[in-house]
Amino acid sequence: MSLYLYNTMGGVKQLFEPLVPDRVTMYVCGPTVYNLAHIGNARPVVVFDTLFRLLQSQFSQVTYARNITDVEDKILEAAKASNRSISSITDEYTTKYREDMAQLNALQPTLEPQATHNIEPMIELTRSLIARGHAYESQGHVLFAVESMAEYGKLSGRSLDDMLAGARVKVADYKRHPGDFVLWKPAAEEEPGWDSPWGHGRPGWHLECSAMIREHLGETIDIHGGGRDLIFPHHENEIAQSCCSRDGDYVRYWMHNAYLDIDGEKMSKSLGNFRTVRELLKSYRGEVLRFALLSAHYRSPLNFSVELLDQAEATLSGLYNALREVEGVPPHSRVALADEPFYAAMNDDLNTPVAIAEIHALSKAMNKAAPEDKLGFKARILAAGELLGILHQDPRTWLQGAAGEKGVTAEQVEALIEERIAAKLARDYARADEIRQQLLEQGVILEDSREGTKWRRESTG
Repeated sequence: MSLYLYNTMGGVKQLFEPLVPDRVTMYVCGPTVYNLAHIGNARPVVVFDTLFRLLQSQFSQVTYARNITDVEDKILEAAKASNRSISSITDEYTTKYREDMAQLNALQPTLEPQATHNIEPMIELTRSLIARGHAYESQGHVLFAVESMAEYGKLSGRSLDDMLAGARVKVADYKRHPGDFVLWKPAAEEEPGWDSPWGHGRPGWHLECSAMIREHLGETIDIHGGGRDLIFPHHENEIAQSCCSRDGDYVRYWMHNAYLDIDGEKMSKSLGNFRTVRELLKSYRGEVLRFALLSAHYRSPLNFSVELLDQAEATLSGLYNALREVEGVPPHSRVALADEPFYAAMNDDLNTPVAIAEIHALSKAMNKAAPEDKLGFKARILAAGELLGILHQDPRTWLQGAAGEKGVTAEQVEALIEERIAAKLARDYARADEIRQQLLEQGVILEDSREGTKWRRESTG
C-alpha cells in the first residue's frame, strides 16, 4: 500500500518514496530543556511517533532522530533565575521530558543527539558557509547573509520584504541586513562556550539542527517534522544553512502539525493557560492524553479541553471493555495490514480520526460476531492499536484503573465484592444492594454474569 504525506514545501500531498529504497531517515525538532514540556510540546511527539510506527510497518530500516537542545539563551536565563548550574537544569529537564513522553506511549527515537555533543560539526558547517560567501563575521558574531540565497523564504512563502514589513525589533548594528541570523555568537566568561576560529562562543539555535542532521543522518534526509510554529524562522533558516553549505537537497518531505488551543484560546505562557504534561498526568493516564492528541488530524487545529480528555477516556474505556469480553480468545498472530481500512487511513497522510473510526467499527462488529469469528476482529483491533500507540494494556487493569484513582483501591473493591457475594448467599439482598450502590457512588460499576462479577471504573466522560 502506498503512503501519501502532505509536504509543506509546495503545500501538496505527495507519494512518499525514500531517497534510498527501503531506508527512511526522519528528524523531528526536540525540546529545549529548561522547563517541563507542555501539552503543545507533546503533540509533535505523538504525531511523529505514530508516523514512526507506520513507517516501521513498511520499511525495513527507519532511523528516527529527535534532538535535545541543551545550550540556548532560555536555558541560561533559567539557570540564572534559579541560581543553579546549567548542567543541573538541562539534566533535570531532559530526564523529565523523557519520562513524560514515555507516559504517552512514545517509542524511544533511534537517535537523540544533544547539541553540546555536536559542536565541532556546527563549527565545520559555519566555516563552509563563510567559504562559500553565504556568511560573514562581525563583532565576534558569524551571521548568515539572507540576501545571498535567491530562494530564501520558499518554505514559508515569505519574501524578505514581507518578513521585514512591520518589524519593530531594533536591528543589531553588527548585521548587514535586518534578516541576517546568527550562526555563532560570543559567550561571556560565565556562560558555556567553545573555542572556534571566531573566538570563544556558542552556536545559534538554527545552526544546531542543520549540523546534527548532517552529522547523524546525512546530507539529505527524507522527512523533517515539527510544529507549524517552526516553519519560520527555524526551518526556513535550516534550509538556508544546509542548502547553501553544499549543492543538493536538504529535506525531501517537510511535515508540520497544527497548533493546539486550550479551551478555545491559543495556548500561551503570557495568558497563563498552558498545561504541562506532568500536571495533566496527575488527573489522566498517558494513553488518554495520547488518544486526545490523535483524535484530530495532525494538520488541523485541536482544542484541548477537559471535555476532550473525558471523551477520550470514555472512548478508550469502551474499547477496552469490548476487548475484555474476548480476553480468553487468542488473536490471530498475523493481520494483513494492506487489506485493512484503518491502514488505508493511516497511509492517507496519517489520518488518525478515520483510523479511530475504523477501530470503532471493528469493535462493534466483534461484539456481534460469532464466537469463532471474534479472534479475527480482536487481532485487527490490536494491530490498529499498535499503529496508534494505544490499547496495549490489559483490559481489566485499564478498566479497574490505578489504585486509589477514584478514591477506592482495587483491593477494597474486591473485598466488597466478596462481602456482597456472601450477603447474597445469606439472602441478605438489602446489604448486597447497599454494597453495589456504595461502589457506584465511588465510580465503580459491577457487572454480574454467569462467570461471576466483573467490575470497572466509571469513565468521567
